[in-house]
Amino acid sequence: MKDNVTIIGSGFSSLSAACYLSKYGFNVSVFEKNSTVGGRARQLKKDGFTFDIGPSWYWMPDIFDHFFKDFEKQTSDYYQLEKLNPAYKIFFDDDTITVGDTMDKICNEFERIEAGSSIPLRKFIAQAQKNYDIAINKIVLKPGLSPLELVTKDTITRVDQFFKTISSEVRKRFKNPKLISTLEFPVLFLGAKPSNTPSFYSFMNFADFGLGTWHPKGGIYQIVLAMESLAESLGVKIYTNSPVEQIVVENGKTTGVIINNEFISSDFVLSGADYHHSETLLNKKYRQYSEGYWDSKTFAPSSLLFYVGFDKKIKGIEHHNLFFDTDFEAHAESIYDRKEWPKNPLFYVNFPSVTDSSMAPENCETGFFLIPIAPGIEDTEDLRNTYFNMIIDRFEKKTLQDVKNNIIFRESFCINDFIEQYNSYKGNAYGMANTLKQTAFLRPNLKSKKVKNLYFTGQLTVPGPGVPPAIISGKLVADLIQKYQTT
Repeated sequence: MKDNVTIIGSGFSSLSAACYLSKYGFNVSVFEKNSTVGGRARQLKKDGFTFDIGPSWYWMPDIFDHFFKDFEKQTSDYYQLEKLNPAYKIFFDDDTITVGDTMDKICNEFERIEAGSSIPLRKFIAQAQKNYDIAINKIVLKPGLSPLELVTKDTITRVDQFFKTISSEVRKRFKNPKLISTLEFPVLFLGAKPSNTPSFYSFMNFADFGLGTWHPKGGIYQIVLAMESLAESLGVKIYTNSPVEQIVVENGKTTGVIINNEFISSDFVLSGADYHHSETLLNKKYRQYSEGYWDSKTFAPSSLLFYVGFDKKIKGIEHHNLFFDTDFEAHAESIYDRKEWPKNPLFYVNFPSVTDSSMAPENCETGFFLIPIAPGIEDTEDLRNTYFNMIIDRFEKKTLQDVKNNIIFRESFCINDFIEQYNSYKGNAYGMANTLKQTAFLRPNLKSKKVKNLYFTGQLTVPGPGVPPAIISGKLVADLIQKYQTT
């Protein structure tokens, strides 16, 4: 008789785990509190405009390829991918940098900014590629159960890279502040300042410059739909509008969950919901981590997001746009050190309709604006309005055009929404940062130490924040459950 697995939440890690567990022979049921699947990767459709309201970057295409290949499928069975050229554009105070889709194009752009810089760039990216191979094929495929997982011939020879930082390594090779910001940007996806991120994580620079930036036609939500379709084809049952109220434990072992006041019996419970929230569903004596533990950790930023429909095409922009026309360090300090609203925020704008006409009505533009902010700070409508006016003024100035009067509608999403809709700890957007002290076995465990048959997955556990790591996290925990069942 097959064992039953109950999965809490339907984000990337949960859907990944559901697919693998079903493949391994379990009866799998996924329960999602919201009305649609996808967790934080949901979609907003309004007046012909389509927005990815969560993740919007498609990096590390090999991770997605490997996932579907494990089920004898291909990404092309579900969605159409396009490599973006340019990958993205960075607006500085006095110039712009355009990141192309090949190393040759990127090197030419670096040379334009700083003569001779393409030589150290190629060496840096070559090292980053080696790190990528080690990280993706060896380190991140470990479940984080022991520090010995990190001890390999490859990591021993690179041990110094775990104690140096991205910031120090980049600044040793490059002097131009624009190039420094361009090379420090990718590790922001890991949730920490470059000055606190081990230099080994330069593999993110290879993910950026080496593998490129892609777009699935119809948006990132197409990946969610693909994984949902695959899961259901494997026999997974998915239920929406089903918030879990309690994880039931008897004699130190989970026996199921309570949903809408109804007990659902299960042999294994796996939570892909926010880790902190998941433990609040347990009696205190079964929680592994105290409130003090969570409060002491370095969390990735939260975000103030705006979804804006424009009734005209916007000039001078690309699919992905970074506005680094203010002080990078000052903004980072407001998030990680002072934990306050930034005075002059950097921001990101995604215009998917530049390359995908399906994302907006004809002669219109879909605009997704994002300001990284500290988790746990005040969130009010007045603050949201103040910051939107601040960044839209700068957007008009940097792109030399008026757009305010062309806004058809605007919706926002911030800390209060992350808490209400995703039970997110302090309203964080990306989970727990990948700092040296929060890497691999030093992150919250995939397997509960106090409750038998209770497991966790997602961005607060192994391997860390981001869509590809979440997909990997689902596989890691599924493999642990299968191994436990067969021992």
